[in-house]
Amino acid sequence: MTAPLRLVVMASGRGSNLRSILNAIGNNDCLAEIVAVITDKPGCPAVEFAAEKGIATDALPLSRGADRGAWNIELAQKVQRFSPGLIVLAGFMKIVSRDFLRQCGAPVINVHPSLLPAFRGKDAPAQAIKARVTLAGCTVHLVNEEVDAGAILAQAAVPVLPTDSAAELHQRIQVVEHQLFPQVIDWIGRGRLSLTGEPRLTGGVDADAHLISPRLL
Repeated sequence: MTAPLRLVVMASGRGSNLRSILNAIGNNDCLAEIVAVITDKPGCPAVEFAAEKGIATDALPLSRGADRGAWNIELAQKVQRFSPGLIVLAGFMKIVSRDFLRQCGAPVINVHPSLLPAFRGKDAPAQAIKARVTLAGCTVHLVNEEVDAGAILAQAAVPVLPTDSAAELHQRIQVVEHQLFPQVIDWIGRGRLSLTGEPRLTGGVDADAHLISPRLL
């Protein structure tokens, strides 16, 4: 029997993706366990929720003017203490560096609220509204040294309505985000999605119609 994938979740805010992952685990829809939640925002709702659930937590704030390189190394050391099999950026609002990625001890994935490579960086739903596109969505991708530029693992699409504000579009994106992120983690946990070399889906993956992946097309 395959052991659950050990996750360290990194979050800075409300923790909605953290909750969706934990719910999927509880429903046996995601073969993983969250061994720790780490934040740069002590006392944020995500960390409070994790503590309520008995999950280990840690925090490392980054103060203005601080040595960002040293912060990344210390952050990697905090993550590595929990021996993760996968590190999940779930609303973590700091950019991690090459030093972090080299020293954290596991692959790092992120979910971004756009259909990458479109609308990288901040305020992606607002970028989509400004560009007047008719389709938006979210992307789960590997994290590398360039912002929102790692290998795409899966995507989910939503329509952009003529009346949408950026907040309304983001809310609609989050609905599919909360489905897609745990699904991708489950694929990794069950060995159906390999992160070695070029990410590759293997047999046994049942993809819903709203899931898009370079290995399913």
